[in-house]
Amino acid sequence: MKKIIYLDNAATTRTAPEVVDAMLPYFTENYGNPSSVYELAGASKEAVAQSRETIANILGATSKEIYFTGSGTEADNWALVATYEAYKEKGNHIITTKMEHHAVLHACEYLEKMRGAKVTYLDVDENGIVKLDELEKAITPDTILISIMYANNEIGTIQPIREIGMIAREHGILFHTDAVQAFGQLPIQVDADNIDMLSSSAHKINGPKGIGFLYIRKGVKIRSFIHGGAQERKRRAGTENVAGIVGYGCAARRAADSMEARTKKERELRDHMIRRIMKEIPYARLNGDPVKRLPNNVNVSLQFIEGESLLIMLDMEGICASSGSACTSGSLDPSHVLLAIGLPHEIAHGSLRFTLGEDTTKEDLDYVVDKLKGIVEHLRSMSPLYEDFIKKGKK
Repeated sequence: MKKIIYLDNAATTRTAPEVVDAMLPYFTENYGNPSSVYELAGASKEAVAQSRETIANILGATSKEIYFTGSGTEADNWALVATYEAYKEKGNHIITTKMEHHAVLHACEYLEKMRGAKVTYLDVDENGIVKLDELEKAITPDTILISIMYANNEIGTIQPIREIGMIAREHGILFHTDAVQAFGQLPIQVDADNIDMLSSSAHKINGPKGIGFLYIRKGVKIRSFIHGGAQERKRRAGTENVAGIVGYGCAARRAADSMEARTKKERELRDHMIRRIMKEIPYARLNGDPVKRLPNNVNVSLQFIEGESLLIMLDMEGICASSGSACTSGSLDPSHVLLAIGLPHEIAHGSLRFTLGEDTTKEDLDYVVDKLKGIVEHLRSMSPLYEDFIKKGKK
């Protein structure tokens, strides 16, 4: 059997065995609908409440501020669209960045085209960090919402969230952050970070797919996004995904308990991989902030090569990586995130994202870098662009 090294944990993670074990009874034994009144349903209702409390405690929130959703994408859409609907009498201006996940960018585009919103898409610096002075300058009397991700899903850059939240609070503006990549990887406290709304998704932290949550600070006047029953305190209709919610609670507790030791190990392995690539592969570029980045993220551009060719040849060696967000795989366009940090198209096209997991070892990464070196050399030997570059350099 071919050895598989999985380095695409930003796309999704393996569901942890103990998470699966926690979920199983809610498929076959405690299968009651939490909204029903009999004893069987009570077990499901209690399990949902326990998971809600677990997640709230990790964030420094209250359980009444956690609302379960079907995904991080749904949570992002809910935060933007429903907030706009609730506050549009106050103003119609939203501020975000050019490097957000498409769950935010496409929601903003929808609001612009269909609901009359005005959206400012902030530039970022060469490492992908928001410029706070430009954020302040973008605020108008009509600004009702700032939505900026906690950490980028492609290049791993961590934003100055606390400072952004403070700016929003000083101007009486709501602040939402997409924390899909950050929750469980970074210590987040919603009060200290001045966050009004936060989106997350279980399958990024060894939980199941199909379950997320939106934190909504008490007092935020946000409308329902899905209409029907009275679930989630009448804000998100639909029978609760009890097994998924239980799995999320287990995964969240597991991630919080292991965070310090796990992320320390990931940083050490991440930096080892970056050092080897930068030292041993010519014309390589690290994308994202070298320090303020997610513990498990390595994103590099390798000149004179197409990223898709690299991925195919890595896959032949049993290595799973990506060229950007899994949500845009198949697109022929270069990553909007890499373009936002100023990379030209030809360099952005040759980018790879490796995202480590809790099972990743130093031996795994050494194997990957060794294979990558050979693949890069092979592909460049067939590249007319590389040949021309070398010829010009010799003149």
